[in-house]
Amino acid sequence: MNHTDAGCRALGVVIGASGGIGAALLAQLQADPRFTLALGLSRRSMPALDLLDEASIAAAASYVKTLLQEKSLTLDLVLDATGMLHTPTHQPEKSWVQLDATQMAQAFAINAIGPALLMKHFLPLLPREGRPVFATLSAKVGSIGDNRLGGWYSYRASKAALNQLVHTAAIELRRRAPQAICVALHPGTVHSALSQPFAKTGLHVRQPDVAATELLATLGTLKPEDSGGFFSYDGEALPW
Repeated sequence: MNHTDAGCRALGVVIGASGGIGAALLAQLQADPRFTLALGLSRRSMPALDLLDEASIAAAASYVKTLLQEKSLTLDLVLDATGMLHTPTHQPEKSWVQLDATQMAQAFAINAIGPALLMKHFLPLLPREGRPVFATLSAKVGSIGDNRLGGWYSYRASKAALNQLVHTAAIELRRRAPQAICVALHPGTVHSALSQPFAKTGLHVRQPDVAATELLATLGTLKPEDSGGFFSYDGEALPW
């Protein structure tokens, strides 16, 4: 991130800021004096950003571009804290018997296609100089190499797709901005509406503010050569 540079007027953007971890990330950026401004975007923000509506993503990116110009800011950090594990009517699949085309399409739309469109519209706003960061929340269960339990077909596959999209975008971004970083992050199990149905499985569940602190600390340690990687909240590089 650029915000360690003297005199830098940095903008940080959190997408999915109405969720538990998104709100915690935004609060920490707003309290960080290294950021001149921290902006939260979600379906409830103004402008509204809906991952299922590319026009709204384009409009939000245009708003950010205008903000950068009018306030003489540099887009230092973009955090995508969106994601879908389950819906009120569908839980993660335990068996191929439960596979449903509509549910799978929704998982891919939110967990892979939506973030890809965020990269399409927001990566061009990152400065060519310095060390700007784009990070999206993936999940360790999206790791093919780490998958030993099976199940959760749609979530696993859509996050694996997200990891590939991040890796591919990072290659293109490097040609434009050699020091920029584009990564996928595993936040761990965070107390939220997403994880609540699974909180009794013995997993180590952390509060959103703790997870946000750990994620931002890890981002602070990454180097340009880490761009395109997949990292845990504690900085561990995860297998694809």
